[in-house]
Amino acid sequence: MTRRVRTSVLLLMMAVLWSAAQLPMVWAATGFGTLVATRVLLGAAEGPAAPVAVHHLHGWFGQRERTLPTAVLMAGAAAGVAVAAPVLSAVISVGGWRWAFGAVGLTGLVWAVLWRRYGAEGPLAPPVGATAGGAPEAGTVTGVPAASTPAARDREPDTGVPLRRILLSGTFLTASVGSFAAYWLMSSKLTWLPDYLETVLGWDAHRTGLAVGAAAVANGAVLLVHGLLARRAARRARPPRLPDGSGAGLLLLLSAASVTVFATADAGWLRLPMMLGPMAPALVMMTVGQTACARITPPAQRGFVLGALVCVFALGGVLAPLVLGAVVDAAPTAAAGYRDGWLLTAALLAVAGALATLFLRPERDARRMGVPETPSLPGAPVAH
Repeated sequence: MTRRVRTSVLLLMMAVLWSAAQLPMVWAATGFGTLVATRVLLGAAEGPAAPVAVHHLHGWFGQRERTLPTAVLMAGAAAGVAVAAPVLSAVISVGGWRWAFGAVGLTGLVWAVLWRRYGAEGPLAPPVGATAGGAPEAGTVTGVPAASTPAARDREPDTGVPLRRILLSGTFLTASVGSFAAYWLMSSKLTWLPDYLETVLGWDAHRTGLAVGAAAVANGAVLLVHGLLARRAARRARPPRLPDGSGAGLLLLLSAASVTVFATADAGWLRLPMMLGPMAPALVMMTVGQTACARITPPAQRGFVLGALVCVFALGGVLAPLVLGAVVDAAPTAAAGYRDGWLLTAALLAVAGALATLFLRPERDARRMGVPETPSLPGAPVAH
């Protein structure tokens, strides 16, 4: 749909739909059937939000400028977790659980009104509608002369680069695996960490809530700091280029080590620093993976490729709670089960980190497929 409808319109439609999905739960007459139906509508409307938002955002920035805005966008999700938990708890205590749905729905509608007023397509956004699916001008792939593109002889004229080449590239595959592992960790922390802190470590609910909120803040801070550093590094490079995946891969390995310490350390005081420090950098892979896949994809195909990336790593949000729960249930004690579950998570992070370090090479794959760098906007500052 990103090739047929403007992303600003898609985001508005999704926001209205997921807000509408919340509001029926306010009425006392609604029951379990309505809850299930509205959850399905919410998932369908909210599911594409991340890739469409990133695709829209990249229409405002050249390749060298995208890492920081993408990190800010991803940090918004972490901020949402940190803000929504205490706010919705207060709403429930005052108005009941139904108004938690109402508050979220009304907030979404307010956002939709603001987006309708201020949201716009970026100057670097690809065309949509009939022009998006048409063939590029003769002898070009996304505006690059055919003679200068290694992939020119086997390109698909209606799409620019064969999708199979993008989806089977080392960059896309390792970005998918790395983002899957990072999302697995994030989902495990959101779903099972509170129970682990209370059941195994004996923390009370208040202390647990503060720890989970602080972890979300740490996630957002890590994303922003990495975005600033990556932007600076990319603009200093000669020639300008997107950094490879070795840095993100090493951060996944660091996170794997910290999860291992978190799972096996006998000293309780050591677990909290692991949660707020070395476990957080795994989420950098979410930003790196999306900017790397955008680099190897012509703009007209970017929405689809980003959607495919999110489709893969979002499976971590489905599988992680189920697998970790099954591991805990199968263990003789909750403590042993959680230890095994966290060690499984650490192993997944380590494998993903090694693969990203070795094979996540967006600049190399972009040159091999003949995908030119999206330039910065005219007048944008350039490092010399």
